[in-house]
Amino acid sequence: MKLYVARHGQTDWNALNRVCGATDRPLTEKGFEQARALGERVKDYNIDIIVASPLVRAQQTAGEVAKIIGAPVVTDCRLTEQNYGIYEGVDRGDERFLANKRQFCVDYPQGESMFRVAHRVYNAIEAAKAEYPDKNVLFVCHGGVCRVIRTYFEPMTNEEYFGYSPDNAFLAEYEL
Repeated sequence: MKLYVARHGQTDWNALNRVCGATDRPLTEKGFEQARALGERVKDYNIDIIVASPLVRAQQTAGEVAKIIGAPVVTDCRLTEQNYGIYEGVDRGDERFLANKRQFCVDYPQGESMFRVAHRVYNAIEAAKAEYPDKNVLFVCHGGVCRVIRTYFEPMTNEEYFGYSPDNAFLAEYEL
């Protein structure tokens, strides 16, 4: 089984360098262009199913890819982006946000910890492996979720994990 992992296209908060976790923001026009380009990029990958976060930016990205490759889209809530709590919408360079981001086991105030995210995302990977063992699957999700998925397949130091931030419409490939 091949697992492809993509981050959604650009949102207005991405363009403004704002923290965008569980807040539901739609794609910008550039985000739709990125989603279509992602679809073109994967059209020959023989993807059997697209599994997407329920957040609108991931659903819109998955929908644009599905139009191009003809694969069905299913939704998995476990792929929802991390809830950054009181830091939703703040500048990504905010010192308080960055300090909390280094505390992997600590919930963001009114949000969730990276460990909680890892628990649900790892479960989503295991479920896909069990449900689609002979299929090529595309996860359409978020930057924080892409970071967690990478740790499932590749060891990362805390510093590497902290600094890893995939671009919009990023794509990775993993073998399960």
